[in-house]
Amino acid sequence: MNGREKTHWEAVYAQRTPDSVSWFQPHAEHSLELIARAGLTRDAAIIDVGGGASTLADDLLARGYHDLTVLDLSAAALAAAQVRLGDDARRVSWVEADITAVDLPRQRYDLWHDRAVFHFLTDAAQRHAYVERVLQSVKPGGHVIVATFAEDGPDRCSGLPVMRYGADTLHAEFGAPFELLEHSRETHHTPGGAVQQFVYCYCRRSAS
Repeated sequence: MNGREKTHWEAVYAQRTPDSVSWFQPHAEHSLELIARAGLTRDAAIIDVGGGASTLADDLLARGYHDLTVLDLSAAALAAAQVRLGDDARRVSWVEADITAVDLPRQRYDLWHDRAVFHFLTDAAQRHAYVERVLQSVKPGGHVIVATFAEDGPDRCSGLPVMRYGADTLHAEFGAPFELLEHSRETHHTPGGAVQQFVYCYCRRSAS
C-alpha cells in the first residue's frame, strides 16, 4: 500500500460514520463463531487486521478475551473504535500501520483475523508481503481467519478495485504452510441495502 491509500481511507472515515460504511456489521457474528470454534483460552493473543472501527474487539472483550490487538491503516477508524469503547479501549493494543509493511512481533499471535482487507491487495507483491506477515507473527499451530469478497461479490469497494475469491483460490494465496480447516460463505447486507457475498477461509498455520 502507499500514502495515497492511507489518504483514501482517512477520507472515508472523515466523511462517513463507522456504522454507514458498506462493510459495517453491528456484530461480526460469523467471525465470532469461527473464533469460538478455535477453542482458544481467554488469554490467547488475537489480532484483528483492518479491524478499524469494527465491533469485533468489543464483543471479544465482552467474551473475556483480554490480549487483543487491532491494526488498521486509518487513524480515524481506530479513533472511532476507541471513542466507542471508552475506558475499555485501554484493554486493547491499537496499531496504525500498513499490513504489507509493518514489523509485527515474531510468533506473537494465537489467532489472526481479517475481514475485508486482503481483497484490496490487487498486486501480487502486496499479497506476498501480507502472507509473510502472517507467517512471521502467528504462532506455529495458530489460527488464521480471512474473509474476502466471494467470486460473485462486488468488484469494487469504496471506489477501489478488489480481488474476488473462491475458497480454493483464497487458500492458494497462503499455500502449504496453512491447512484449510473449513470454508464458508456469508451474505452481507450493507447499511445502504446492498447484498454482498463473502467467502471465509479458516486455516491452521503449520507447526514448523
